[in-house]
Amino acid sequence: MKRSCNSAYSKLEILTLEEEQMPVCRALLLSIFAASAALAQDIDLQNGHNLYRTYCWQCHGFEASGDGPMAEMLAIRTPDLTRLAAQNDGVFPIEAVARQIDGRAPLLAHGGEMPIFGPALDSDQKVALTMPDGQPMFAGVPLANVIFYLESIQIE
Repeated sequence: MKRSCNSAYSKLEILTLEEEQMPVCRALLLSIFAASAALAQDIDLQNGHNLYRTYCWQCHGFEASGDGPMAEMLAIRTPDLTRLAAQNDGVFPIEAVARQIDGRAPLLAHGGEMPIFGPALDSDQKVALTMPDGQPMFAGVPLANVIFYLESIQIE
């Protein structure tokens, strides 16, 4: 009999401990959301547009439709970056775009890899981008800005 009381007491103790931890968990979650909101303010559509015009337009075109002045010299067809979501069941492929730009997913273009701008678009300041499945992916702010810009120009 004493044993079952101790067992019940242990369960009560565990529940009490979990209840005591709830305010801490809530505070932690609120601070994470607040930090995420602060980081989200670092994402700048205009900066992403400017970076696109610096690094990407020569191949992908001024309007990102794949018709840049260098496109005809490439061994593969330059993709229309305005239709990435349409070609992915309406979901913008954040991870694939990031991996392509930063060089983790090399693509052969003109006898070699697509120019890898990872080092130019990396930063010590990182932001969490939300993947379609809800998971975060951390990226440097400049890369995140380019991705945000590309996502903003999607057409159906």
